[in-house]
Amino acid sequence: MSARDTILNRLRERADGPLTAPECDFAVVTDRGWGLDERLARFERWITSVHGEVIHAPWETWTEALAQVLTRKGIRTLALGREHPVAAEARRALADADLELVDVDRDIEGWQQEQFECVDAGLTSVRGAVAETGSLWLWPTPDEPRLISLVPSIHIAVLDAETIEDTFFDVVERHGWAREMPTNALLISGPSKTADIEQTLAYGVHGPRELVVLVRHVDADTEKSL
Repeated sequence: MSARDTILNRLRERADGPLTAPECDFAVVTDRGWGLDERLARFERWITSVHGEVIHAPWETWTEALAQVLTRKGIRTLALGREHPVAAEARRALADADLELVDVDRDIEGWQQEQFECVDAGLTSVRGAVAETGSLWLWPTPDEPRLISLVPSIHIAVLDAETIEDTFFDVVERHGWAREMPTNALLISGPSKTADIEQTLAYGVHGPRELVVLVRHVDADTEKSL
């Protein structure tokens, strides 16, 4: 029996009877009723208000938009995964570019210094976003470890517009976190920032100084063919 089961059994076998969950009204944290356009507009308004950058691109040509971002920002080394479709497609599109693609599926002790000193940017997929707060949510994997979104100076996140939820509660409900809660989910609401230094807001002190969200859109014709 696991420690969790032991604790739950003790709660169920209390002398004054088992504990029961109280009835809860979650209406205050859900049921916004926003459509896709409203969710996207709210997400963009909030994340850009804290220095996040949003770039829109059609699904078919998003890698072209990615290449333009890399060129515009002078990125020479890009850390990314291999297995996720976003990383795999980016690798194919950038294979002939004047750019070093850095493998991240390595033990951190073996390339820690390289990651902190030599990598210009990290590219990740995201599971979705929250319109109400302008937040991305990521569920890191060995193929896309969390450090590639937390260490490089620039974090480029690829978001599908259709995966934006109204509220964080809707994310938890839709993705069944009550049954399978991620052990290492990340909520990102802009580049790294702190006000510890003389109470002056500064960006990039403890993490990425820039966050670029590349929003992919599926047009009606493409959606029918998927």
